[in-house]
Amino acid sequence: MKAKVLGVLGGSGLYDPSFLRGAREKTVRTPFGKPSDALRIGDFDDLRIVFIPRHGRKHSVPANLVNHRANLWAMKHEEVSHVIATSSSGSLKKTIRPGCLVVPDDFMCFWSIPTVADGVRHVTPRLDPEIRSLLAKAAGRAHAEVRKTGTYVQTLGPRLETKAEIAFFKDYGDILGMTLASEATLACELDMAYASLCSVDNYCNGIVPEPLTYKEIVRQQKANSVRVIAALRAALEMLS
Repeated sequence: MKAKVLGVLGGSGLYDPSFLRGAREKTVRTPFGKPSDALRIGDFDDLRIVFIPRHGRKHSVPANLVNHRANLWAMKHEEVSHVIATSSSGSLKKTIRPGCLVVPDDFMCFWSIPTVADGVRHVTPRLDPEIRSLLAKAAGRAHAEVRKTGTYVQTLGPRLETKAEIAFFKDYGDILGMTLASEATLACELDMAYASLCSVDNYCNGIVPEPLTYKEIVRQQKANSVRVIAALRAALEMLS
């Protein structure tokens, strides 16, 4: 995998690109409006990186209001060729425990997906195998428990899912979140390779007897953010 300019979409828990050298901010407006935050552009060794925190640097943008089209278009405009995303997710399987990392190899979404196409154009969405392999290896180097495959189910948000919904989704997917399918599809439309490193921050509603609370999700997100950042740094070291 060779990327002259790498895009990084920071998920919950990754708001500050402290790994960048000489970072500068760039405020942009796209044909689709403003991205989630100002772009922060800097270097990691010889690699140029464009960073956008998906939910804004203060986590002020809920999942249902993330302007995915603006985020991905802005990266393309900055000549990004490959995108690494980090994402918070819930587990649909008892065997996928909170605290581990998952690198999905497929995804599904039963609702509308945004598009940048202004006419008839059909793309076959995919998660880039080279980036996926890189992220899995990097997570291992960071001594994190990692699953190299899995199907990601995207829901709408910002609310969490009912037990009945989870009972349906668990037969088809492994983890669940609110962003990956939209980003991956748009990246394909814009000819950018894309994959995501997902932290498992909770069991989905009804998978285990204990009640699901947002407070517990946030607590696990903070613990997992250390693993995610370590894995991301390892991936950048492997690329540079």
